[in-house]
Formats: sequence, C-alpha cells, structure tokens
Amino acid sequence: MTAILPISPLDNPMPKALNDAPIGIFDSGIGGTTVALELAKYLPNENFIYYADTAHVPYGPREDQDIRELTAHAIEWLYRKGCKIAVVACNTASAFSLDYLREHYGENFPIIGLVPALKPAVLQTKSKVVSVLATPATFRGQLIKDVMHRFAEPAGVKVLPVTCLDLVPFVEAGQQTSVKCLEALKQVLQPVIDQGADYLVLGCTHYPFLNQSIKTIFSDKLTLIDSGLAVARQTARVLIKNELAAKQENQSNVRLRCFVSGQNAEQLKPILTRWIDTNITWSIENIID
Repeated sequence: MTAILPISPLDNPMPKALNDAPIGIFDSGIGGTTVALELAKYLPNENFIYYADTAHVPYGPREDQDIRELTAHAIEWLYRKGCKIAVVACNTASAFSLDYLREHYGENFPIIGLVPALKPAVLQTKSKVVSVLATPATFRGQLIKDVMHRFAEPAGVKVLPVTCLDLVPFVEAGQQTSVKCLEALKQVLQPVIDQGADYLVLGCTHYPFLNQSIKTIFSDKLTLIDSGLAVARQTARVLIKNELAAKQENQSNVRLRCFVSGQNAEQLKPILTRWIDTNITWSIENIID
C-alpha cells in the first residue's frame, strides 16, 4: 500500500458532506472498535465506517514518519468514502498526525483525535500516583507530555509510564485472556502497584479489551480509565458545532461497516462477533486497493 500524503492546498476536494453521511473511524487494528462502540451508543442516529490498518498493525514500534504516512492514507480513504468527520481512534496515530491533518483538510472535514485520559485519573487518585499504559510511540508524542504538564505536575501527581509491545498483538488475535497475556500484564503492572499507583489509564484503544484480564489478576487494586466516552462526547460537540449531526434515526441496515487492509476479514469476524454488542448491526470486509 502506498501512503497518501497530505498536500496543501487540498487536491480535488470533496464537497462538504451531508448530515446523513457516515462518521469515519480509524485505528491501526480492530482495537479501535472500543471507541466505535462508545460512539454508536452515544450517537444512536449516526452510522459509521471503520478503517482497520491490519496490514501494518501494530503502530507502536514504528518510526514517527511511518506512522504519519499510514495515518494519512487511512484518513484520505475515509474522506474519499464520503465521511463527514474522522475520528483517529488510535493514541499512537493521534500523537503524531493531528495537527497537519487538520491543517490539510480544514473545517469541511473535522478530525478528532485521542489522548490518554490522564486528567480524570489525576483528579481522582488518592495515592497521588497513577500509571499510563501506552505504546512507546504514544509516549514520544507531544499530546501526552502536554497533558502531564498541564494536569499531573501542578497537582503533584506522579505518573508512571508503562509499555508492553506484546499486548496489541494479543488483542488482535483475540487472546487477551490467554495465559501468556495474563503473564505479560502481571509483569508490567505489578511494579506500578508496588509503587503505589491506584489508577491505570489505558492509553491505547486496544487496551479496554484487557479490562477483565487486568481485574482477574489485580482485583480492585487498580481503577481503569479509558478515553472512549470522552471521545464520543467530543465527537457529538463537533458534529453540533459544524451542523453535521444526523437529524433523524439511522435507517441503515448496517450501522458499523468495518474494512481491513490486511485481507484478514474472515479471521477477524469471529473475534468481533464476541466483542460487538448484539444490538449493533455490523459487517466486515477486506479493502481492495
């Protein structure tokens, strides 16, 4: 796949989307469906197109420019699909891509990104120690550094960064409750508990699928927080501000259409069947470039 890089000014722009156009969602893999499900619950009148770049997952170990190029390709694909707004449901991609994508597409195609939900953890911690579980690339980005500077430092809260590159592949394979995944979680999270952390911020959209595994190991020692609901609320605000919110109940037979770049739709279908609420109609298919 050849990455489509943003060119300014926008080459061959699409007309402004209508209210009944879909919301585009992008993640490096299928983990971003945690955000898609929050959006679907919070915005019941909307329908969604989800781009999972399974040909290149995980993004966490990749070089910064590689992440930018892959993200640019995905957002351009959603734009050409006629989406009215794009949600970058990937903390790693958001860390490196939001500013230049927003500058490129302008007001006619709003783009919403993610940042680990550190603020609520800082406000609620009793021990004054919280941990953020995210990819190395997310920690290299400026977004998380800005949040730490704005909220954690003034509150005197210590932030313990934690990374584990094995976790995203476990989730993508539907193995988040496997013995190996549980062992990996215990290895990386026990030290933050030993240092007094009482909140764990899930800084990757794949990680909410690890909630039950983390609770199985540590019971109630860690309170888990992710960005899904906050992103859904922000998306609603942006839709209203730009007069793009759907005006009537969704009439589509399929509310969530998932597309994967890795030609592995059939392998992922049973995993998503276990994850996606039964009241949400959905489909999955391979992207044919």
